[in-house]
Amino acid sequence: MLGRMAIIRPFSGKVPVFGRDVFLAEGCSVLGDVELAEGVSIWYGAVLRGDVGAIRIGARTNVQDNATIHMTFQKSNASIGADVIIAHNAVIHGACIGDRALIGMGAVVMDNAQIGEGAWVAAGSVVPPNTVISPNTLVMGSPAKALREIREQEKEWAGGAIERYLGLAREHKAQQEAAGVRLP
Repeated sequence: MLGRMAIIRPFSGKVPVFGRDVFLAEGCSVLGDVELAEGVSIWYGAVLRGDVGAIRIGARTNVQDNATIHMTFQKSNASIGADVIIAHNAVIHGACIGDRALIGMGAVVMDNAQIGEGAWVAAGSVVPPNTVISPNTLVMGSPAKALREIREQEKEWAGGAIERYLGLAREHKAQQEAAGVRLP
């Protein structure tokens, strides 16, 4: 038996836009002013709600299970770079996330925070509004504080994780299609 379908719909005249080879898992929700670049994967239960602002996600980024991306009306938008990992249950609320950043499981990044290129927000951390995190920095805690620079082996692991998620998305999409489920 197939699970529930993805919810894809316009809001106030804004229609989600999907790049080539996007994977949308059953049960995710994408609505309104949302643009997903090539190779983006949106996993089970994730919600991208572009109803009061814009969501832009760069190529090959993965938004894992139950993550939420939203913003505050007339205050913020969500801008996420390429090759970003947004882990399970993370919340991006009107923040700007640089290329190759990692947002850990259950982390919260608030309005107009800026996460630098290659920076990591540790699992369970909270980045307050308007906070600026330097590139290639690991932050942790609530509120999140800088701990150290990201190590080369961690950068290599993250690059491998992006590749693994691209392969996993292709596999899930092929199985969806084999079961008769057609999503963008």
